[in-house]
Amino acid sequence: MADTPAPAQVGAVADLYLGNILFAIERCALALEEERRVEEAAFYRGIARKLAEARAADRADDA
Repeated sequence: MADTPAPAQVGAVADLYLGNILFAIERCALALEEERRVEEAAFYRGIARKLAEARAADRADDA
């Protein structure tokens, strides 16, 4: 079992693909708006905003 690589941690994967995740969330929000589900779209945009703010805070800590 020593040859088996360690599984990726959620945070590391999310950090690596955050741009893609934010893009997908925005596409979801746009689709919800087209269905006139404005509150749901706002909910997902709120999640995206929190993720983007967390990324900015992480980068500020690293600087």
